[in-house]
Amino acid sequence: MQISARADYALRALLTLAASDGGLVKGETLASAQDLPLRFLENILTDLRRSGLVASRRGAEGGYQLARPAAEIDVATVIRATDGPLAGVRGRRPEEVTYEGAAKNLQDVWIAVRVSLRQVLESVTLADIASGELPELIREHSQAPGAWSRR
Repeated sequence: MQISARADYALRALLTLAASDGGLVKGETLASAQDLPLRFLENILTDLRRSGLVASRRGAEGGYQLARPAAEIDVATVIRATDGPLAGVRGRRPEEVTYEGAAKNLQDVWIAVRVSLRQVLESVTLADIASGELPELIREHSQAPGAWSRR
């Protein structure tokens, strides 16, 4: 799985909002706090607002804040808001592709990949990451033999 810049930036901005204790945070402050390009971040924040993950207020006293508690926003939801489905095959959902001959069972592999991604990404919330209290599944996977290997 390739994590897009959009998803990475969205998560970093949302984590900064989660750490702000519900107060409004200006886009410039979010960009500065995470060293993100402001224009790109503003586009991402617009998508997050449309997805119901952030709320915004205009004006001198305006800014962004989470639209719901950080404990209710999992990583999978953020990735879906920025990039669409978690796992795709040539731009299609795994259940929509079919194969013939020697590759006929490949669809099962892609479905299993999606299930694995869901298990991890739906198990961890912004609150978990911001607090450093990661779920056991995340700790187990990140400490598994070979987890930090570059292959």
